[in-house]
Formats: sequence, C-alpha cells, structure tokens
Amino acid sequence: MFEPRLKRFVEELFREALSAVDPERLVREAIELRDNAVLVRGIPHRLGRDSRLVVLALGKAAVPMARGALSVLGGRVDRCVVVPKSDSEDYAELELCHVVPGSHPLPDARSLRAGHALLEAVRGLNRNDLVLVLLSGGGSALAEVPRAPLDLDDVLLTAERLLKAGADIWLLNAVRRRLSELKGGGLARAAAPARIINLIVSDVLGSPLPVIASGPTVEPETTTEDIARTLRQLDVWFDLPETVRAILEEPERSSLRLGNVLQSVVLADAAVLARAAVEACRVRGLPAVLCGTRYTGEASQFGRFWATLARSVREERLPWAPPVALVAAGELTVTVRGDGRGGRNTEMALAAALAVAGARDITIASLASDGDDGTSGAAGAVVDTGTVDALRVLGVDARDALHRNDSATALAAVGALVVTGLTGTNVNDLYIAIID
Repeated sequence: MFEPRLKRFVEELFREALSAVDPERLVREAIELRDNAVLVRGIPHRLGRDSRLVVLALGKAAVPMARGALSVLGGRVDRCVVVPKSDSEDYAELELCHVVPGSHPLPDARSLRAGHALLEAVRGLNRNDLVLVLLSGGGSALAEVPRAPLDLDDVLLTAERLLKAGADIWLLNAVRRRLSELKGGGLARAAAPARIINLIVSDVLGSPLPVIASGPTVEPETTTEDIARTLRQLDVWFDLPETVRAILEEPERSSLRLGNVLQSVVLADAAVLARAAVEACRVRGLPAVLCGTRYTGEASQFGRFWATLARSVREERLPWAPPVALVAAGELTVTVRGDGRGGRNTEMALAAALAVAGARDITIASLASDGDDGTSGAAGAVVDTGTVDALRVLGVDARDALHRNDSATALAAVGALVVTGLTGTNVNDLYIAIID
C-alpha cells in the first residue's frame, strides 16, 4: 500500500537502460574471427598456425563477456580463465573455461586463487600468442596477488579501512595498485611477450584505464598524489599495517612501457547507461534531460542536491518545465557511522525522500547498474514525496535511519527497494528524478 506511485515505471526504464550495456552482446559485436586473424572493432590481430589464443575475463561482467567472446571465437580458444563475483551464476557455454569466482567488495582466499589462476594462464606464452582480456568493474577485489612481503590479510585490512572511511575509487585503486603484483600492468608484464587486447566495461567515471579493475593489463598510471598524506587526512593512515605504510611511503616503482598491449576498447560506461535511460523516457512520451554522468561525493549530500533540483523544477519551473525526467549517472560514497543495512543508492534515496517531503509530484530513484548496492540486498530504491509520511505511519524515523546508515531497512518497509539480483553488468549508478 505504500509503494511509490511511479516505481513500476522507473523499474521499466531501468531494465531498458541496462539492455544498452549488455556485456555479452557488446563483446559479440566488437570481435570477429576471420581467416587467420581476430578483428577487434575492425582492427586485425594475426593468428599464426601455432599461435595460442587465451581469453581472460575478470569482473562483475566476466561471465556474459566470456560467453560473448566464446560465441565468436569458439574452438579457436586454447586457454580460458573466468573470474566472476558469484559462484551461483549460470556458467552454461563456459565448458572451455576454468571458472574461479573471487570475493567482492573485499578480497579473500578465493581472490588469491583467482589471481594465481590468471597468472598461470599467461605463463610461457610467446610473441605469436594473443591474449584477449575482458575487464569489468569489481576486478580489483575479485583477483589479487599481494606484493611481497605483504600477505592477503594486509591487503584485506587496507581495503576494509579505506572503504569504511568513504575513499573514492581513484584513491582506493591507487593504493591497491601499489600493493599488488597483478594490478597496475602486472598481468600484462607476466604475459609478455604475448600480445594483449583489452575489451572493457567501465565502472569508473570517465573510464580511465589504469583505474578500471586497477588496470592489470593496461599502461600503469604514475600517481603524483601523496597517498600517505591523503590517507592521513582521511584519518586511516595509522590503522594500516606497518608493512603497507612502508610500501606506500616508497617512491612509486617506475614501469617500462607495456609494448605488448596493442588495443584497449571501452565498450560501455555510465554515459551509455544514462543516455539509454533518457531515450527510454522519450519513447514513452516523457521529456528527459541528461544532467551529467560523473557525479561523486557523499550519497546523502547528493540526495539532497538532487531533490533540491527536482523541487526547483516542480515549484519554479526552472531550469526546465514539468513534466520532465532528469537523468544522471555517477558513483557516490558513504561514510559509515552506524551499523544499519544499506548502500550508497538507498542512502541517496532516503536523503532525497526527506528533502522532497511536503512537495508534490516528484519521484526520485538511485539504482546500481550491477544490481548490488552495499548491504541493502537491492539495486537501490525509488522514493517520492509521500515516502517519509509512509515511514512515519509505520513508526519509522527517516532521519534516524539515515543517521544510523539503515536506509535499506527503512525503505524496505514501504516497498521502495528495487531488487533485480545481479544484472551481469557494472557501469556505475543511475539517478532519475521525475517531475510530473
């Protein structure tokens, strides 16, 4: 009885937008096997009679990306390793592959097994061999080989502290690259002199290649930022193991150029998702405006901003006149202070619900493209101007829930959660405000 009025409509828009970033289709359309070559977006990469073709898929979209590649390359593949997030995914059509699920958002022993499986797959290759790498978000945690003298506990504790402190993906992966033998071009160096092609579904705003999955097979980025100073400012520096701090204080290791990386193609990102949502609105007769695709920051603060923009449109008809949908994309963070259940999208939605309470005809959604928003058990949520009143009827204090980081528990009570399960893709988050 409390479900937001336009929730079903928003879910329909979300499904259609996700179809535009379907990893299996995107990979299948990007590659072609012709005579003695693999063509990637029309660029040929020669395969000799004795050349080995290796397929490596790493990330939340690993399974559908691998299916797309195998549907084209088929029996020509000599080795295949797939590192997905979940061991419950459908591995049909992956009989040729060694599937090694990792752990996310924090690495564990499974991630270590996955990292070693990737390194083993490229061992002993020569310059005639070709490695097709299929990268997607989540790969940083799913596969790991710690740099000596670190062990997995050092890496795990570091990632845990940074995530809890609200570190963004740029800082988090800059640290991860310094602590890993796999990341920052490490897998490409291990594969040398074999040739490498990267197909990428990006979960990082702007799609900087060294940051996506921490760049295991792309040119490493030399960080000019003083990481130690930044971590001190976040008040996490002295929470890190001494061995980690020692490495982070060292001058960054210089890396030779990865001459064996021939081509890197970003197949989809947050901008593709947002544009598809705009088009889905317009097809249904609802005018829509794309308001940006690189939003970052604290989830609750962005929720208030997004709600304020929607109220301006509703009450002042500025900068657009209703009816209209505002669409954007980004990746927010949450500084955890409570022990509740939620994620960045449910937190954004609950903050927005508080900010639109008392207004009229505004619906706001915040949705994770991978279907997995923190500990919420959902992709995110849809709220409207009646959500806070509905919670009050049930005896739930929305402000208190937000303060305790218990946004998902609160929003579940009023039917606001959007539950999709794992979607098989990962291109950040989608934000929608409908003013009708």
